[in-house]
Amino acid sequence: MKMRLLLALPLLFACAAASLPAAAAEAKPPSQSAEFQEIDWDELVPKGWNPLEHFKDMDLGMLSDSSPRVLEAMRELRQIWDTAPTNSKMDGTRIKLPGYVVPLEQVKGELKEFLLVPYFGACIHSPPPPANQIIHVIADKPVKGFRTMDTVWVSGTLKTFRQDSAMGTSGYRMQAVVIDRYEPPAQR
Repeated sequence: MKMRLLLALPLLFACAAASLPAAAAEAKPPSQSAEFQEIDWDELVPKGWNPLEHFKDMDLGMLSDSSPRVLEAMRELRQIWDTAPTNSKMDGTRIKLPGYVVPLEQVKGELKEFLLVPYFGACIHSPPPPANQIIHVIADKPVKGFRTMDTVWVSGTLKTFRQDSAMGTSGYRMQAVVIDRYEPPAQR
């Protein structure tokens, strides 16, 4: 992996995360979840948090892929993302948020627990996003018909709660009251 790609990962993450809320804002969410505040993924990140601050003095253009410093920088970035701070103002908030499903627990084809992530491929085909961009969702009632990377609306009470899983470290937990399939806005 080129070092430039290492620095591009947060930008890629930001662009991918930004595209989902923009599309989601145009879609009409399920009416039964109207009692929940619709938020964007950016609201889960504390103001001023900059995961690249640690790397500001590093001359990445002078490093090669095989450099021990590159490997160390990648480990450091992963540590920074896994310990990413959460937004304490969101603790206890009843929210509605679109995202992608990364299953954790399924019983007889019903989804009971999953990670909600802001962009396609997160935790599956790419490194997990920062912990403040991963929500561990526990469904009030198991739901059928959802697979890996399906796009959903999830409504429930958000808690700041860090937890490791095989798929990534989540900074939040949500007890989901409503899980609905995400429908993109109609083309005009």
